[in-house]
Amino acid sequence: MLFIGTAAGCILSLFWGFTNDDVVQKERPLVSSMSVTPTTPYQISFCGQTIDLKRYERHEALDRELTSFSYLHATTMLLIKRANRYFPIIEPILEANGIPDDFKYLAVIESNLDQRAVSPAKAAGFWQFMPQTAKQYGLTITTSVDERFHVEKATNAACRYLKDAYKKYNDWVSVAASYNAGMGRISGELEKQAAGSALDLWLVEETSRYVYRILAIKQIFENPYKYGFILESDDLYKPIRFQKVETKDIPDLSEFAKQHGITYADLKRFNPWLKERKLQSFGKIYTIDVPLKEDLYYEAGTVKVHNPAWVVK
Repeated sequence: MLFIGTAAGCILSLFWGFTNDDVVQKERPLVSSMSVTPTTPYQISFCGQTIDLKRYERHEALDRELTSFSYLHATTMLLIKRANRYFPIIEPILEANGIPDDFKYLAVIESNLDQRAVSPAKAAGFWQFMPQTAKQYGLTITTSVDERFHVEKATNAACRYLKDAYKKYNDWVSVAASYNAGMGRISGELEKQAAGSALDLWLVEETSRYVYRILAIKQIFENPYKYGFILESDDLYKPIRFQKVETKDIPDLSEFAKQHGITYADLKRFNPWLKERKLQSFGKIYTIDVPLKEDLYYEAGTVKVHNPAWVVK
């Protein structure tokens, strides 16, 4: 059955400002669904800076990413659900380090908020650190531990990188671009191309799209309903509280999990930085997150919503 007429016109108008209902009603589509391009703004705020998007390449670049995320329905909806669990962890760390809150969207783009994400180039974790860069910014990687998969520690390491980059550029847009391409590449291209902003550079496609992907997902996260994502509070992934257990060596993580009333899978799921079936600390004290049992179950009306804009009233 074709979904046309007044209802379709109302939905199109509601989401993206399409107001010509007569056209919708008279021009009967040949397929059973309709697609409408999301409205691309002429300016957007990022890290307190207003970015002008009227120039053709900027406008079209953001339009591409907004359209992509708007119609990657399952992926984008999953990102919003995951953010309800992880943004409460990431945001206070960014704030404590003096990093603009908008950089949480960089983590979304880097890893889809998947703690276990590993790229083909072996970048890993929420912030997709390469091994050498991870060590440079204070993360431990051994046969037993990989702190790139530790949300709090990796976020703090990312903040150290972002602060170093800001000292170099004094511009958060260029900082964001450098996270993808590296400071050396961005600095070199700014000089060679005599450009004042990373947005004006001719770069490989991945880096050219990178900042616009951050801007697009920020736009959608700030108003999911406008872009067609309708969620209720119980649809979001609930934040999990933990008992923090300090320890050194653990000869058998399965036995450790059993002693703390959780499964081995729970232990690994919430501590993905543990690489083996044992923990070799080499004298260092580690903190294990043991999830509270009452937080491991869903019940209607119990999910705490981090951002009211994510759900319908």
